[in-house]
Amino acid sequence: MATEPGRLLEGSDSLVVAIDGPAGAGKSTIARLLARDLGSTYIDTGAMYRAVGVLAVESGAPLDDAAALAQLTAGLQFEFPWVDGELHTVVDGRDLSRTIRTPDAAMNASTVSKVGEVREALVALQRAMGARGGVVMEGRDIGTVVFPSADLKVFLSASAEVRGRRRWEQMKERGQQAELNQVIAEIEARDLQDSTRAIAPLRPAADAVVIDTSSLDIGAVRAVLLELVQERLGAN
Repeated sequence: MATEPGRLLEGSDSLVVAIDGPAGAGKSTIARLLARDLGSTYIDTGAMYRAVGVLAVESGAPLDDAAALAQLTAGLQFEFPWVDGELHTVVDGRDLSRTIRTPDAAMNASTVSKVGEVREALVALQRAMGARGGVVMEGRDIGTVVFPSADLKVFLSASAEVRGRRRWEQMKERGQQAELNQVIAEIEARDLQDSTRAIAPLRPAADAVVIDTSSLDIGAVRAVLLELVQERLGAN
């Protein structure tokens, strides 16, 4: 797993930072920036579930077929390398960075994440990837399930309207066509599915720092997280 050099805070190479939140809250952007600031490894767990969904569709495996999904997920190798300043998602040597960033991929990720066998395999892999520390890991259950003992747990939130507009603007930048109202509706549907699933539902950890990003720009959120990291380092 490649990281972008630039450790700004001495001692941060031992930290596990968990960033959770719903779709469009800014998790990926903030996690990437923080990882660069700290010189840490960035792990996008949402991309891992999206990749499983994409690969399942490609193979013709039903998204609720636990046995087929378990077989597909077993042995997958994930990397999150920096390429020309951008983080990519590479699975078994194949770059899926663009393929996994569609509305269908998002909903399929939410569907396969409800399958216990998939979660068990990916959580074990995520824990192994972060076992030595020096990681910023983002997703929906990092602070509650994957790393409940993380040094810093953050839960980012924002209104569905704000998150939908952010996602819509991202899609426009990628050349993807969609109606804003449709994107907001998809965000709300994803929220409902993620927060009501039986396995690892979306919720803040009891000791997470909850940050509403609705009226904050990326720079402001980044500054808050760097301050929180400094506080954790000072407490150690």
